[in-house]
Amino acid sequence: MLQANSLQFLKQLKKNNSKEWFDINRKNYETVKLDFIQLVDQIIQKHAAKDASIATLTAKECIFRINRDVRFSKNKAPYKTNMGASINSGGKKSFTAGYYFHFEPGGNSFVGGGLYMAEPDKLKKVRQEIDYNWTEFHKILSNKKFKTQYNDLDKSEGMTLKREPKGYEKDNPAIEYIKLKSWIAIAPITDKELTDQSLVKNISNAFDALQPLIIFLNRALED
Repeated sequence: MLQANSLQFLKQLKKNNSKEWFDINRKNYETVKLDFIQLVDQIIQKHAAKDASIATLTAKECIFRINRDVRFSKNKAPYKTNMGASINSGGKKSFTAGYYFHFEPGGNSFVGGGLYMAEPDKLKKVRQEIDYNWTEFHKILSNKKFKTQYNDLDKSEGMTLKREPKGYEKDNPAIEYIKLKSWIAIAPITDKELTDQSLVKNISNAFDALQPLIIFLNRALED
């Protein structure tokens, strides 16, 4: 579970996103950061019992910096108002499929994962894998645990092509998933759940439901 102070800090940061405020509250930030690190380490240890590929990871290999890169952004706010952890076999710098936990109070937290905005060569491999093994892929998405946790992959605007990619027909049974540019599933986490003692267990269960998809996607990338 996360401490209530961690939620409060990020809420205050959202209202006071400046270096001056952050410097004054840096000691509090270090406490919040440690709280998040400890949680992520617990999540890794819990889920590693089911997915050995993440067993050697540490939270520090998975957690993103709170500083924003504002060089090419119109939004010059210096800090993120969330904390995120990308948990996969290569850590946060890996381009393989993996798990993700997003901590952002105010009803914006979520758990999930998959393969996000893959490069063209990886897109091609995954689309081919889905096309060749549609029955297996469909079974993964139809699994009761997956459906209960996520319902389906994210098909929101920006996640999918408007037309089928070259080489695929409109009547392909897998076309709605072949058209995707990312294969991710997410489930919301309420602020109340963030401070509940069952948080680690719930996140691990969510990762468990996602694991067959992660295996499928990474197998495609290895081919």
